[in-house]
Amino acid sequence: MDIYHIIRRALITEKSTAAKGENNKYIFEVDRRANKIEVATAVEKLFKVKVLDVHVMNIVGKKKRVGRIMGEKRSWKKAIVTLAPGSRIEIHEGV
Repeated sequence: MDIYHIIRRALITEKSTAAKGENNKYIFEVDRRANKIEVATAVEKLFKVKVLDVHVMNIVGKKKRVGRIMGEKRSWKKAIVTLAPGSRIEIHEGV
């Protein structure tokens, strides 16, 4: 799988910003077929940093209702990437 298709986007929320400051952890939405090793190599190659640990979790889409119509939000995969001390990703700076 191509490294540019593994990392979909960076999740920038209050919780992810706090994790970045305290524990040097970054949170990404990744492709559902990607595993921990592929996520780690993609982050290392894209951002030129050293990855210590990767945690992945599948987020199941919730059921939503609009009037009589039942729908469902899409399911996706989230990865929490821990970087080595001294490493940082510039995309999150200034948030």
